[in-house]
Amino acid sequence: MKTKLSPSMLSIDFGKVAEQLKLVEDAGTQYIHLDVMDGIFVPNISFGIPVIKSIRKHSNMVFDAHLMIVEPEKYVEEFRKAGADIINFHVEATKYPAEVIQQIKATGAKAGITINPRTPVEVVYPFLKDVDMVLVMTVEPGFGGQKFMAQHVSKIRQLAEWKKELGLEFDIEVDGGVTLDNVREVLDAGANVIVAGSAVFGKEDIAGAAKGFLDIFKEYE
Repeated sequence: MKTKLSPSMLSIDFGKVAEQLKLVEDAGTQYIHLDVMDGIFVPNISFGIPVIKSIRKHSNMVFDAHLMIVEPEKYVEEFRKAGADIINFHVEATKYPAEVIQQIKATGAKAGITINPRTPVEVVYPFLKDVDMVLVMTVEPGFGGQKFMAQHVSKIRQLAEWKKELGLEFDIEVDGGVTLDNVREVLDAGANVIVAGSAVFGKEDIAGAAKGFLDIFKEYE
């Protein structure tokens, strides 16, 4: 399964959004990670549906929407209409994860389920046959630029084992503190979609930073 980079817009310069999106896309990046925060599920607010809708016309990348919001079932259809191709919700944010997965798929988007650092990976096991992606948070959600928590690599490894045992094809995405220095650790564990915020958009040479990840990914092809 091909490894993909999903740079997080949480670290983008919002005064240069179109320009910086083009830099990573021209470098070969296929995904862009959209961190949506509501100030309730996480202690911060980022951006939402109007921003996603406005930037959709500036990029052909896959829009990888990560909803850090309570009751995501209320907003799934609107995020899809705004241009989200993948809709990831937190298992901790809803009472009805199975229903949310089906709701996402009914819109034509790919469905992802996310777990916080303190959530045992076993919580998502019942949903593995129905999702297209599992996102493992390796920092506490809500803020960019945090340090990678290596103890959660075991969750990636467990997901990769289940994926093989069950004969499934879901992506394993990792978000939080991933850099060029530690990305091989999560790739070796079985991750194939890598979120990087400050490690890409936080660098002076944004295109070069993206290419740095993509060059490493080639080692795993």
